[in-house]
Amino acid sequence: MGFLQEFREFAVKGNVVDMAVGIILGASFNKIVNSMVNDIIMPPIGMALGRVEFKDLQFVMKEASVDEAGVEISAVAIRYGMFINTVIEFLIVALSVFLVIKVMNRVLRARSAAKPA
Repeated sequence: MGFLQEFREFAVKGNVVDMAVGIILGASFNKIVNSMVNDIIMPPIGMALGRVEFKDLQFVMKEASVDEAGVEISAVAIRYGMFINTVIEFLIVALSVFLVIKVMNRVLRARSAAKPA
């Protein structure tokens, strides 16, 4: 069996197509989760902390400066606000995947129990 024929058989299998659809839907879902965290969840938390943008929270270790040649040197900071945003996004995605898998397992168990042996 030639390499190209083997690759073609692999590429047209249902599992590969299903995986591609899953990846596309996952990327779209990621955008929705990012928007939900950045536009819905974090602004009220930022307001409660007395800040406008939660993702801008940072601990500046060294301020931005300009060297002798006039080149701007950016600040060195620990951006903990962005880290917290990312952690919340991960938790939402992980919870969503968990719920989808849980529902799928329940449906599969119900189907297998309903089939006569």
